[in-house]
Amino acid sequence: MQKITLTDLGSVAYATALDLQTQKFNELVENKINERSNSNAHTLFLCEHAPVITLGKAANEANVLLSESFLSEKGIDVFHINRGGDVTFHGPGQITGYPILDLDFFTSDLKKYMRLLEEVMIKTIAHYGMEGYRIEEATGVWVDSSADGKPKKIAAFGVKTSRWITMHGFALNVNVDLNYFNFINPCGFTDKGVTSIAHELKIQREEISIDEVKQIVLDNFANVFNVQFIS
Repeated sequence: MQKITLTDLGSVAYATALDLQTQKFNELVENKINERSNSNAHTLFLCEHAPVITLGKAANEANVLLSESFLSEKGIDVFHINRGGDVTFHGPGQITGYPILDLDFFTSDLKKYMRLLEEVMIKTIAHYGMEGYRIEEATGVWVDSSADGKPKKIAAFGVKTSRWITMHGFALNVNVDLNYFNFINPCGFTDKGVTSIAHELKIQREEISIDEVKQIVLDNFANVFNVQFIS
């Protein structure tokens, strides 16, 4: 069983979290190049971010619907980063996770790794009575909205790999302010919406605990990936 060092960063600036995961990512890649084992050298960073929009390396900038200067005035940072995927939003009330793993100890199939991450989120929202599912060619976890029955994304994913080392990861909407997603075409989609656990349960944002959901995420991650978390 592999061990993963768990670091809960709490509420942290996106730039800080990006620096931390990049440092760990580079460390594991260097180990690989120099033929040093990465067994049990894996890390998972959990956090929430201040409002930020990120664009993956293949993102269409037209999917950011407002100018960067206007977004800056609203206190929303914009980052162009090296993960896959298009445009997404991170903010308070959303659990963001960055697994820095050597996939040689898990799976050498990147698509399977993505499906495992999705499975963690599907099991997590099932705890709250929601049925999550996948859509072909639309990476993420989706639910049929309690508001209109249409598919809405509740968890988003985007990763980068080098020598089978991963960085970036997942974002689960717990009680995030969904109005922020009106500033973008989330993940490039114009015909599908975004939702959260609180929205689907029709409860006030303060009625669901981020810490509680984090623990459920961790329990499911440990089971799906067959790992043990250490501090």
